[in-house]
Amino acid sequence: MKKRQNLPAGYLMRPARLDDLEAIIEMLNSSSKHLFGVEKFTAGDFKSDWSTPRFDLERDTQVVIAPDGMIAGYYDLFDQDEPYARAFCWGQVHPLHTGKGIGWTLLNWAEERARQTIPKAPDEARVVLIAHTPTINRSAEELFREADFSLVRYYLRMVIDLNGQPPEPEWPEGITLRGFVLGEDDSILIHALRESFSDHWGYLENPFEDALEDFRTFWRTNEKFDSSLYFLAMDGDEVAGISMCYPSADDDPEMGWVGSLGVCRPWRRIGLGLALLQHSFLEFHRRGKRKVGLGVDAQSLTGATRLYTKAGMRPDPLWQTSAFEKELRAGKELRTQSVT
Repeated sequence: MKKRQNLPAGYLMRPARLDDLEAIIEMLNSSSKHLFGVEKFTAGDFKSDWSTPRFDLERDTQVVIAPDGMIAGYYDLFDQDEPYARAFCWGQVHPLHTGKGIGWTLLNWAEERARQTIPKAPDEARVVLIAHTPTINRSAEELFREADFSLVRYYLRMVIDLNGQPPEPEWPEGITLRGFVLGEDDSILIHALRESFSDHWGYLENPFEDALEDFRTFWRTNEKFDSSLYFLAMDGDEVAGISMCYPSADDDPEMGWVGSLGVCRPWRRIGLGLALLQHSFLEFHRRGKRKVGLGVDAQSLTGATRLYTKAGMRPDPLWQTSAFEKELRAGKELRTQSVT
């Protein structure tokens, strides 16, 4: 990083503890209200994240404590991928404590922590540190740029208002839809999720058992998981596509949320993605939702933004996210960068 700043007098930094959770959520929601006017964080989200296998609260988090005992900032770092080629850092600073070098201190910790694990990467692999921030948070964008991060991607929130009943989907010939059976369909869901997202920019192939373990931890710990909102498009005994939905968006209980929608390679360009999306809209409408949202790579390699536009969705500029990355070691890029 180009410059380093110490914390102001009276501030201290240490790993987060379980009993910090309520105060961390309060701090993050203060930041969310400052940026967006709404509170979007819940304790359930963090309980799920902190329960992720191979994540260690003592090693992988930091909080900054103000002189009055208030939590002024939080950062975490996820670097559990195998093969190791990337780490993700994320956090916020309380609006009352910005401009004091707290963001610099936390980002500096994240970079140093990420550099410690470079030796576990394959010898030839390029290693990067990735950070995301709402695009409207100009001070965070400036921080990343000054710390030699490069802007690499924008991610959009796309939404649709369900004014009246959505159209019925037209399923491709031979395709049937069924619900997801928790505990029985876990493996086939993860296989389909990995295949359908392997052509997405930044995808990194991890061991299957790790992905399966992460998913099972997620549904056991995340209060928003609802297996009745997971759908499998089947071609005989094969999963052709998936839609993994959640009852609401983090910031809007009235908005249904499509978490992951994917079509496996052999079934692309036959209208299956649109049919899955329209089925998801219908299900949310049946449950009383009048808005549906999802997140998408603005430069999607598979043309997902065109699909969502065709389905009647539009981008919400307030919720655009900027993705930055910093190269920690040069080498061979292991992540998907293009589709051939």
